[in-house]
Amino acid sequence: MTAGNIVWLDYNNAPEQRLETAADTQALRDGLLDRLESVLLYLFPSGRIRGNKFYVGDIDGAPGKSLVVELDGPRRGLWKDFADDDGGDLIAAWAKSRGLSTQQDFPRIADEIRQWLGFAPPVDHGGRRDMRSIPMDELGPYTAKWDYVGLDGELIACVYRYDPPTGKEFRPWDVRARMWRAPDPRPLYSLPALMTARTVILVEGEKCADALIGAGIVATTAMNGAKAPVDKTDWSALKNKDVLIWPDRDAPGWDYAESAARACAAVGCRSVAILVPPADKPLKWDAADAVLEGFNSAAFIAQAERRVIKAAAPMVPTFTLGALLDDDSPLPEDLIEPRVLTPGGLLVFGGAPKVGKSDFLLAWLTHMAAGAAFLGMRPPRPLRVFYLQAEVQYHYLRERVKGIRLSPQHLSLARTNFMATPQLRLILDDDGLAQVIPAMVAAFNGLSPDILVIDPIRNVFDGGDAGGENDNGAMLYFLSQRVERIRQAVNPEAGVILAHHTKKLGKRQFEEDPFQALAGAGSLRGYYSSGMLLFRPDEAQSTRHLIYELRNGPAIETKFVDKMDGQWHEVDVNDRLVSKEYGERLDAERSRKRDAILQILFEEAALGRCYTANQLAESFEGKAGLGGERTIRERISALSTQGYIKFFRNSTDYGLPSIGRSKFGYLCVEGMVLNTHTGEPEPDTGELPLRPLGVLPTHYKCPQSGAAMPVENPDVWVYQEISNDPQEQE
Repeated sequence: MTAGNIVWLDYNNAPEQRLETAADTQALRDGLLDRLESVLLYLFPSGRIRGNKFYVGDIDGAPGKSLVVELDGPRRGLWKDFADDDGGDLIAAWAKSRGLSTQQDFPRIADEIRQWLGFAPPVDHGGRRDMRSIPMDELGPYTAKWDYVGLDGELIACVYRYDPPTGKEFRPWDVRARMWRAPDPRPLYSLPALMTARTVILVEGEKCADALIGAGIVATTAMNGAKAPVDKTDWSALKNKDVLIWPDRDAPGWDYAESAARACAAVGCRSVAILVPPADKPLKWDAADAVLEGFNSAAFIAQAERRVIKAAAPMVPTFTLGALLDDDSPLPEDLIEPRVLTPGGLLVFGGAPKVGKSDFLLAWLTHMAAGAAFLGMRPPRPLRVFYLQAEVQYHYLRERVKGIRLSPQHLSLARTNFMATPQLRLILDDDGLAQVIPAMVAAFNGLSPDILVIDPIRNVFDGGDAGGENDNGAMLYFLSQRVERIRQAVNPEAGVILAHHTKKLGKRQFEEDPFQALAGAGSLRGYYSSGMLLFRPDEAQSTRHLIYELRNGPAIETKFVDKMDGQWHEVDVNDRLVSKEYGERLDAERSRKRDAILQILFEEAALGRCYTANQLAESFEGKAGLGGERTIRERISALSTQGYIKFFRNSTDYGLPSIGRSKFGYLCVEGMVLNTHTGEPEPDTGELPLRPLGVLPTHYKCPQSGAAMPVENPDVWVYQEISNDPQEQE
């Protein structure tokens, strides 16, 4: 009230004050010191710990190093701001960081610190101070209590549940520190039971864990359930365990499950997966509700839909030399003899476009389904073949199979043992597998297929996020995550045949390594157990060359095959007719010249020399049997049109002179390495050391326009067999 200019304060109307004793204040200070680093990062998220000091820009928490807090020694917890010479203890830091006064606002500051530390407020009983820190008197008596014990059974902590009118609350008691707080680190619940278990169910809260434990299921939880700080929980007890996380059916439950899953994977769990709660259950439904309503929890854990965070890696089998020497058990029976396709094997069947690959494959597979030999390849019995094809429409597929020649006896077997799809228009991603796998499983009335065929790879390819089929990483993903998933789901012992395309094989590549022509060959050849190629050596003739590459057996000689009167036969290849001997000599001469030019470019680069077309023609005129300048230029033009020669214009990257007025640039061939002189001279000889640089093309000659075009992928070389050189077309 007021009288004149004097203001009178009525202390009878003042709110009741709670006085803090020195012991109360010291308890708060000790609690803050006990969790010093956590307190500082809570108050100043932008601060950083460096050595035995904590740095932040100022008391408001700005980034910087002006304010320093001591972390060790007798001055632990004391701080000083060197910008304004301010300082104090942790209580002062707490107050000033919130714009409060330690004198006028101390009750509020003490309540904040006490709440953060989990301390019970001091209780005043008629003027007497009770310092026993009774747990949360204002919440009433606790309604539940859970004990956290160590591996030796020693009590580590207790968690109390209270149910005041404002809603349930939990308070942890650190037994060792004798303080109302969670231990650091926080242990998992029911630790002793986890040690002998292989599979552990991680739930949200002690009530859910107890419910499952009562049902005979090994379960645990992190202290504080969905609010558990992942980084403050000790997950190490779950190392090498299979962990299934059963979340509450709500958004916080799923968030908790994902955070816990990442922590479990990081600590070394053998496998981690999150169970998806049934869609027909109410919001917040949990494991405790499931047990209470008589839900079949064991069946749910075993069969429920789940999100796999980390799959269990199979244990690598190992054998001693003695075990291998002493094992005289018979070898598994070949699916296709001799070792063309073995149980659990993978065969890649490749060929260039229009070589007759699908027609050959269809005849081959129907013979295997009939138990009949085909071109020297023999099945031990009629095989069940599932042919997944994505190239030929239904009506044209049936037209093709009606042209296959089989005896009536063999045809009757193949009619039921061979199962084909019409042209599929899908990708073998997760959705595609969900359609394909059930069809394969159901194809033979409960019997497993012996051979699974995909024709062609390119039409159903899924390389994940890695790229297309020419990318080795994408191809490895397709083989391991798509093809293997199909095999494991349908029949782990089935043989798999993948039909795949090759680049058009040139004579040089055919002679050196034909299987390198497969797209994604690096991953394919490291993965498959056998390979087959169908190659037409002469486009003017129908004869094909059948080539094998086996990983699990001795080499098979190549065959020449042809289709005659609707059937494939092995044929003998005789020399050309006398009337064609002159043409054969011309072919050999042109190949020799072509190989000579390519070899010269390759060898000269190794000596540190590169050439434009004019420079090469001038330098090698009349040498190596190449003829005059004009002849060499024509040959270079033909070879560049065919793709055997490309060009690079970034000469400075290789320490070469500028290309000047050259239309195309320097010549390069596949695999060319340029040795350049660089670095300091050798002390003995005074010569500069050589540095090898792989040369990649930047441009190629367009076969249609003859113009220089930028190369899209410098690592890919495609050779054209048809030449624009008039001499090649004679």
